[in-house]
Amino acid sequence: MSTALVTGASDGIGLEFCKILAGRGYNLILVSRREALLHQISSDLSTEHGIQCTVIAADLAKPKAAQKLFEATQQKGLQVDFLINNAGLLHNGFFTELDLKAQETMMTVNMLALTSLTHLYANDMTARNSGHILNVASLAAWAPLPNQNIYAATKAFVLSFTQALHNELKAADTGVTATALCPGYTDTRMMDNPDQGAKLTVPAGMLQSAQDVAEQGINACLKGKATVIPGISNRMTAWITHLFPKMTLANIAGRFYRKNMA
Repeated sequence: MSTALVTGASDGIGLEFCKILAGRGYNLILVSRREALLHQISSDLSTEHGIQCTVIAADLAKPKAAQKLFEATQQKGLQVDFLINNAGLLHNGFFTELDLKAQETMMTVNMLALTSLTHLYANDMTARNSGHILNVASLAAWAPLPNQNIYAATKAFVLSFTQALHNELKAADTGVTATALCPGYTDTRMMDNPDQGAKLTVPAGMLQSAQDVAEQGINACLKGKATVIPGISNRMTAWITHLFPKMTLANIAGRFYRKNMA
């Protein structure tokens, strides 16, 4: 039985990853800050699907959190066959008005923790000549986004890093694949979370379900694809970003975000 580790597993896309993988017979390592909720999810998935779930509460913003998580799985004798770096933070608003510490924390979780976990588990997988890594980026990775500028920049890092890693792993014939998942607006708590600053209102028709996003991400990763953008309109948006100068895109996005952000 293969084992998948999912960060940010307590809700949203992360929870859907867990449900889908449990349904496919994967044992799970559930990681997030909300330990009590993880235990409830673990109990539900174990009962429904007959799988083994391990709960590891971790705050990936803390120093050496990725290393401690890796060591915890090693000490428990858990082999991770599928790593899903889903945990991420978002802050909306003007850069100069947002709390600096909050933005530094966002960079730590979205980039540093993801990179560290990828490095640790990629080495472990390479030694076995088998494994899958799915890093959750965003459609925001494809263009500069005023009023979400740090968030978009962190996701641009995830996209570029993962695409390059995909090539490295393939060229070295490691048997390990790395995939960047770039969802657009998704119907999760992230669309309306008071802790992340202003709320961005978008038409309901632009929202994808978290289940659909997770399903497409898993399938693409298992097929060995470098990048997956769920939804035809999102794929068209990413393609269009190649046709215009970056500042043109920033001006268009800036007007949209300031109009729809409250």
